[in-house]
Parts: sequence; structure tokens; C-alpha cells
Amino acid sequence: MNQNMKLNLENAVHYHYGQFPPETLNYEKFIPALINATDAVARYDQMLKNMHNSEILLAPLRNQEAVISSRMEGTISTIDEILRYEADYKEGAIEGSNVRHEVIETILYQRALKAAQEAMNDGYPLSQSLIKGLHQKLLSFGRGAAKSPGKFKNEQNYLADKHKRDILFIPISPEKLQDGLDALFNYINNSEHTALLKAAMAHIEFEALHPFQDGNGRIGRMLITLMLWSSHTISAPHFYISAYFEENKDLYIDIMRNVSKDGDWDSWCAFFLDAIEQQAKSNLMIAENIQTLYEEMKNIFANILSSKWSVNALDFVFTNPVFRNNQFTSKSGIPSASAARFTRALLDNKILITLEEASGRRPALYSFEPLINLVRV
Repeated sequence: MNQNMKLNLENAVHYHYGQFPPETLNYEKFIPALINATDAVARYDQMLKNMHNSEILLAPLRNQEAVISSRMEGTISTIDEILRYEADYKEGAIEGSNVRHEVIETILYQRALKAAQEAMNDGYPLSQSLIKGLHQKLLSFGRGAAKSPGKFKNEQNYLADKHKRDILFIPISPEKLQDGLDALFNYINNSEHTALLKAAMAHIEFEALHPFQDGNGRIGRMLITLMLWSSHTISAPHFYISAYFEENKDLYIDIMRNVSKDGDWDSWCAFFLDAIEQQAKSNLMIAENIQTLYEEMKNIFANILSSKWSVNALDFVFTNPVFRNNQFTSKSGIPSASAARFTRALLDNKILITLEEASGRRPALYSFEPLINLVRV
């Protein structure tokens, strides 16, 4: 928020200098929530372990998270727009022509999170430098490119109610930011709190530091996924919490402000753990529906296609639920003659629908609606 705007400071809450991490927590206020959250995450993780290829099957959840987390910051896009974009620019450089900037920003969220997961898979620790790299990727194109991507703030920032022009929260000052970041990552690396409690505390402290000029909310929510995965609380990096935060956005903001205002860390922990429990249940339900759909489609594809390549075709459409015809023939690993036959058969049986007919040198665009229907938000 631009500090030059005339904003009302009357209700502003200031950062809690010298109070992180808190010396004590009243566990009685959130032990039931911690038990329930731990149990729900364990059930979700068991499903992850049982999935034969969670990266293929749960890619739609990452798309859903990108849409919702970006939407919390006022960036409105849809799953369908994201998938259409990826059909044309899946691995290439970000393209801006004829694409809304909101779609670009949501794509960058998804790509930044995936890049961070890949870096950690390669042995890079969850650190200040990794977070800066994550931010660099998130704001690398479009509106964010003018907001110091990959650099910590050097001016005071604010969280404000843009409609009422009230400043809600004043994060840590730039002069104290490095000390705050050092304390945060010391806590992440050395605290003996349980993994879920550590994620709760780290998330709110990151948001209170608000270390970047822009993108803090999105980075802070990515941090939850990365922490749960790096602590082996989940066995694959597929746990997304933004849907719960969006549904309870006012309460989420109020409880975070009360940590700095009243030192009420306990209510925050209870709220966060309830969010983890409810989101674990929701994620599990969606993931189970995706798994069920995959098993159903495995039989349908085998019957329709009558080919040893039917699983290749199935995995391709689950990984690329919106795709152009030439991608199916060139990237699925299926011989081109068979791929052409498969496309016709899947269209005839209404497994695929046509979004765009072929035109000139531009191949047709197809959609695998049964999967997209499970994650539309």
C-alpha cells in the first residue's frame, strides 16, 4: 500500500517488536485442535503415499491453490483460463499478448511454488535466499515486475482496508526487518514445536514482517506447504490451505491482528490448526475423487482405445486436461497414427470436448471436463 495516500491510522495495529517467538503458549486452548489437525493431515498423507503418481493426479490441486491464493489478493482468474494458457505456453516463457494480466500472475504463482519444490528436492534448504528466489519468480512479469521482485523492502509498508482507507496493520520497519527475518528462520530451523504448530507460528510471523513490497500473502501461504513438506508431515508437496483462509478471510485478518495487538498467539494457533484440519479433509475428498476418476477412466480408456497405449493417453489428459491436438501426438509418447485415432475415439465418446476447432495452422483445442469439474472454484 502506497504510504503517500491519505489513510486513517486510528485503528492501526503495530508489529509486535521483541515478542517473537512468544515465551509461553497456553496449550490448553488448542490441544484439541492440534490433535484433530494432526489426525486429519495423517489421513491425507496416507492417501498421498498410496497414490501411484501424486504429481500427475494432484497437479489440478496446485492450479486450484494458485487461483484461490491469487484471488485473495484481488487477482481474479479461473481454472479454465489457467489450463487454456498452459495448453499454449506450458514450459515456455511467460507471454503477455492477448492474455489478461490476472492470468499471468496466477500462472506465476503456480510456477513459483513448483520451482521452490524442485529446488528443495535438489537439496536447497528452506531459507531466506530461497524465499527471495520464490518472490523473484512470483513477480517476474506484469504488474509485479515494478515492485522489487526478489528484494526485501526498504520502505515502510502497510496493510489497509482500501475501501475505508483505514490502515489495519503496520508491519515491522525496514530497519528492523533483517533482525526479524533472522529470528523467524532461527525459529523455523531450531524450534522444538511440533511441525503443525511451527507452521502456524512461522506463517503469522512472516505476514507480520511483510518483508516484500508486494506478494507477501501469496509467499506466506506457500511457506505453509513448503514447511509441512520439508518437515515430512506430508510425503509429497501437495497441501494447500488458501480455500479455508478465503472462506474465513475477515476472521483470518482479525485473529492475526490480535496477535500483535493483544499478544493472543493461542487463538491464532487454534484458528490455524482448525484451518489445517478442515483443509486436510477437503483436500482429501478432492484427491480421492480424482483418484476414483482415474481408476474409472483407466477401464473406460482401455475399452474405447483397445491399445497398449491407453494408460499413456490417460496419464496425458490427467496431466494436461486442456491441450492442443499436436501436443497429444508429440508429447504423449504414443505413435502419431495411434494418437490421431485416440483423439477421434475420445471425442466420439464425449470423454473429450472441443473448445476450439482447428483453424489454419492452429491445432484444435480439447478439454477433459470430468477432471476439471472436480477442481473448478
